[in-house]
Amino acid sequence: MTNVELGLPALPAKPYPEEVHARLAADAAELIGRYPQPRSALLPLLHLVQAEEGFVSATGIRFCAEQLELTTAEVTAVATFYTMYRRRPAGTYHVGVCTNTLCAVLGGDQIFAELQQHLGIGNNETTADGAISIEHIECNAACDYAPVVMVNWEFFDDQTPQSAKRLVDDLRAGREVRPTRGARLCGFKETARILAGFPDERPGANDESGAGGDPSLAGLRLARGEALPGTPGARIVSPRPETGGTSEGTEA
Repeated sequence: MTNVELGLPALPAKPYPEEVHARLAADAAELIGRYPQPRSALLPLLHLVQAEEGFVSATGIRFCAEQLELTTAEVTAVATFYTMYRRRPAGTYHVGVCTNTLCAVLGGDQIFAELQQHLGIGNNETTADGAISIEHIECNAACDYAPVVMVNWEFFDDQTPQSAKRLVDDLRAGREVRPTRGARLCGFKETARILAGFPDERPGANDESGAGGDPSLAGLRLARGEALPGTPGARIVSPRPETGGTSEGTEA
């Protein structure tokens, strides 16, 4: 299968400009040095070249292959397997709409359909101004906040078609947008560099502000036989005893 058939341009004869190649090679050497086998650094290196161009280009694939002494076919096989590696230039803000089961039934499919119409682009496409790209994605591991939209892999929980459209409008207008939880939003290329394994220096990036809240803990509390917050007097089912069966608990 050719690169074009895989969604990649044909491999160019020209590598990165000399100064870019030198800078990326130094970063690549740091990443490769973290692993006992050089080829283990392939995923971080793909994020590194994605941080340079906003997608994994044919030039980036050749660079990774040279650094790791792999063939371009081996690198291409990995780059086209994982969906976080873009085959075409991403927008400054890459919007992922979860359309897996729970998000879908709570409105994710509608959000995705209306965003495409609102932006005038289809799945895996980017607006003409380069600001927004959109992708339907599988589970974000945030089902307790469904429907969920991610922008450059930061969470925007409990979305509606209206809130999602306001979100992309604010992003295109350059207005400040804050994720529901976690660190401040940054551009797609900056995110890719962080994913490559370089320090995330955003305020709040290394604390627990991105962790789930009460909805995330609901299942654990129920398993322990505890009442959920805001439900005083509710009757709950106690955890299953070792002997089997369940017993109804007392009023909380």
